[in-house]
Amino acid sequence: MVCTAAASASVAARVHAVTTGPVAVLAHQGATITAEITLTDDPRIKLGRFRQEQAVVHATLDSYRTPRRREAVSLPVLVLAHGPGWRPLLPSQRVQVTARLAEPTPGELTAAVLFVRGTPSVLTPPSRVQAVAGTLRQGLRTAADVLPADQRGLLPGLVVGDVSRMDPHVSADLKDSGLNHLNAVSGTNLSIVAGAALALSRLVGLPLTLRAGFAAMAMIGFAVVARPSPSVLRALLMGLVAAVALATGRPKDGIAALSAAVLLLLLFSPDLAVSYGFALSVCATAGILLLAPRWRDRLKLRTRLPGWAAEAVAVPCAAQVAVTPVLVLMAGQVSLAAIPANLLAGPAVAPATLLGFAAALVAPFWPAAAQLIVVPAGYAVGWIITVAGWAVGLPLATLPWPGGLAGLGLLALAAVVATLLTRRRAWRAVALAVAAGALVVLLVVRPIVAPWPPKAWLMVVCDVGQGDGLVLAAGQGRGVVVDTGPDPVTMDRCLRRLGVTDVPLVILTHPHADHIDGLSGVLRGRRVGAVVVSPQRTLEQQASRLSADLARRRIPQWTAPPGARWRLGPSELTVLAPEPARAAPAGQGEGSAANNSSVVVHVRWRTGSALLSGDIETEAQDDLLRGGLLPQADILKVPHHGSPRQDPAFFAAVGARAALISVGAGNDYGHPAQPTLSLLQRLGARVYRTDRSGDLAVVEREGRLAIVSRGRQGDARPPP
Repeated sequence: MVCTAAASASVAARVHAVTTGPVAVLAHQGATITAEITLTDDPRIKLGRFRQEQAVVHATLDSYRTPRRREAVSLPVLVLAHGPGWRPLLPSQRVQVTARLAEPTPGELTAAVLFVRGTPSVLTPPSRVQAVAGTLRQGLRTAADVLPADQRGLLPGLVVGDVSRMDPHVSADLKDSGLNHLNAVSGTNLSIVAGAALALSRLVGLPLTLRAGFAAMAMIGFAVVARPSPSVLRALLMGLVAAVALATGRPKDGIAALSAAVLLLLLFSPDLAVSYGFALSVCATAGILLLAPRWRDRLKLRTRLPGWAAEAVAVPCAAQVAVTPVLVLMAGQVSLAAIPANLLAGPAVAPATLLGFAAALVAPFWPAAAQLIVVPAGYAVGWIITVAGWAVGLPLATLPWPGGLAGLGLLALAAVVATLLTRRRAWRAVALAVAAGALVVLLVVRPIVAPWPPKAWLMVVCDVGQGDGLVLAAGQGRGVVVDTGPDPVTMDRCLRRLGVTDVPLVILTHPHADHIDGLSGVLRGRRVGAVVVSPQRTLEQQASRLSADLARRRIPQWTAPPGARWRLGPSELTVLAPEPARAAPAGQGEGSAANNSSVVVHVRWRTGSALLSGDIETEAQDDLLRGGLLPQADILKVPHHGSPRQDPAFFAAVGARAALISVGAGNDYGHPAQPTLSLLQRLGARVYRTDRSGDLAVVEREGRLAIVSRGRQGDARPPP
């Protein structure tokens, strides 16, 4: 009751502070102020539209000035800004900004959101402690430059939580394989540093009290360098409680330490109560403390495994079981690959952490030695990256599960059933037999009966969300890519599923983000021969950025006039539009000119043909009709994700028997539009959509074309 009352008082005081007073009133009015703020965390930098740097940073509002008043306050705020001036800033620095206030998201204990205009004016340098921490973090980043790109991004994230250079492909693999906790510093890293400090102090002969003090100092220093995230704060307080117990000779009690850490953190930072990161950290620790010892002992007794092997299995299993309810609430999925992935990746965490932290300490004084130290650390993180990539490729690596309270109830029911089935030996045998049969079906029978990619595939429309990403067969392990979607990770995985390692040609129909931003996914680990772009440069800034990126990678950039033709494997590609000498026809929408500049390609195979129409709208469709350049096709890639701006005469002239629509589920554009779907149905075309069927493959079946959807494998139906 005392703890509940204290927590309630802490929350009430914070809520009152951030929801009352003049700042809350100004935020409600959307007022513009001149503010002095102190950064409480590193600015998180990401690239927005047109590759412009955007910064998100937590800070404390120290004072503000309006035309009518000036007041000193001390309130937490969230700052949203853009421009390169935020990247070098460190926690504890005070800056002056001009910003528009806005109300925060309900449920967050911040007083306001500051939309900053212009560059911040730096008022004070960082504190000495934060300056040293920033130097160590920068030293590790610099030393890691000798590693490959994926390793140099993960090592600082693993060691000090610095994910500023994290490869998005690696980040996605870690998340989907249940290893996402490795790119954010957690209790594991802190315990490794504390253990190394205890071992070192014992070697030099320090007494018990001094050893505990040295370990506590090491943990505090590491937390400052790694930044006090929720998981680090939880682990730090637990470690300090354990250090006090060690110094006083009292027995260590993990549950007591965890309880004290949670209570103190919620009293001083009540917003952690709604932090999924904090909840995952606490649940994982509780699982390791409560479940792992029992499971370890049972494994040793029943399987006669050595103690270290039994513990290596029990710890990740207990942690994963404990966090599964939180994952169901948070993401609506259950990770089946997380346990084997953590078992395999776990041994690499300690050497990577210790070597990386040693490199960070050495780098400011001896950069060359730091680079030598990170090389073996790179091997360790390279192994983690390999394990994550392998785990993601497993069938059903993540199992979709209902989210919210319904999913939590279903999970509890499944846990009860599993517990009952494993109580008796006979039932355990039946459950194991059923599980083994299910694995055989998933891993052996299903890939044989309904493989992906299907045999003799000619074209695949990748499910890239709201965008276009297509692959044309060009021989064994080769594919022509037409547009790359908005997300490089999604495009890379589609190509991986198809086994495409060589891309002789990429065609980017027009420079909209949902067609070109996934290009780096195509380039990941693949040779790309050349990239064809539209000769009509309607979006100069995006086109110039794309050209500079290709020049940096030394990839030729071509423009192809109508009539240009390539024969690659079973596919023959012919460019139909646009004309280089003509300007793209303007349309009704803001991006219509760019859409109408799309490269239109006709693809012919032995058994049929397809028309890939980019995002052309009614004006460009009419130009193709009047120019007499429009051939018929068996399959039409519907322009612009099925938008309403379609010419019925264009669809009728193509005469397609199947229409493929690449579109994102629940998109805000209303794609595909009902009039477009109705038009296709009236013309007798069967419609296939990626938002409902996933990847769509065009295959050859008995001398004609058929469509196979990955969402319903085995559903091979020829166009009518």
